[in-house]
Amino acid sequence: MWLVVALVWLASTADARAEPSGRLAVVVHPARLSVGDVGWLHVRGAGDAATVEGSVGERSLTFFRYAGGHAAVVGIDLETRPGTLPWRVATLGPGREPRIAHGRVKVSGRSFPVQRLTLPERMVDLEPETERRAVAETERLRMLFRTISGERLWRGRFTRPVAGTEPGTGFGARRIINGRPRMPHSGIDFSAGSGTPVVAANAGRVALVAHFFFPGRLVAIDHGLGLYTLYFHLEHAIVTEDERVGRGQTIGAVGATGRATGPHLHFAAQVGSARIDPAGLLGLSFRD
Repeated sequence: MWLVVALVWLASTADARAEPSGRLAVVVHPARLSVGDVGWLHVRGAGDAATVEGSVGERSLTFFRYAGGHAAVVGIDLETRPGTLPWRVATLGPGREPRIAHGRVKVSGRSFPVQRLTLPERMVDLEPETERRAVAETERLRMLFRTISGERLWRGRFTRPVAGTEPGTGFGARRIINGRPRMPHSGIDFSAGSGTPVVAANAGRVALVAHFFFPGRLVAIDHGLGLYTLYFHLEHAIVTEDERVGRGQTIGAVGATGRATGPHLHFAAQVGSARIDPAGLLGLSFRD
């Protein structure tokens, strides 16, 4: 379902001559967003020479040319409070006055399951040195997600990273580990035997290959414009950093490295700093 959320009259006669319709149209897709969703904004009427900037809430958007206009992927973080978020779009062009559109998008809440796990205490109550390591690794990932490349690398639909299996533990599950509440589950898990091939969900650049305490052996793929997918608990990886990969290309194998109760792939996705439901990403498609 499409929803036109703003029509903005041009601010100057120069703009009016450049855009005979006299309007800048901003469209949100899908019309309804929930916590953890991924969607996109489509801007028409900016003109071929225009630069488009924008934000949803406090998160900046990165636009690319698409379908006769400009588009940007929008991520609603896992822990966003339900309500409304302000959005803003500004267009800039040579010899033109800036045009600004703004509005609000409704974000609905979601109910998440509770997952109870029992793990060795050494994996829960960490030694000081291990805790420092885990904190540093988390910060390294956060810094990675702040790196926004200006080129769109993905094309078409995203594919499942493990063939022939349905995801188990879902996105957003509230985890109780050894009887104590922990961070919510920020991805979806695919159970499969050790050594099962793991493939890239779409084309991109390998941004990180590492072995961290909690995720174990991991691969992070930058799909461009702030969109990342992550593959945790790998038995091994067969790609290297800065390598370009295609959709469906094997990047490693399912394992049980890091904090894992058995072989599986933890598949996660980010739009900048926003943790999004990978299941929604698998349903996202642009006509190319």
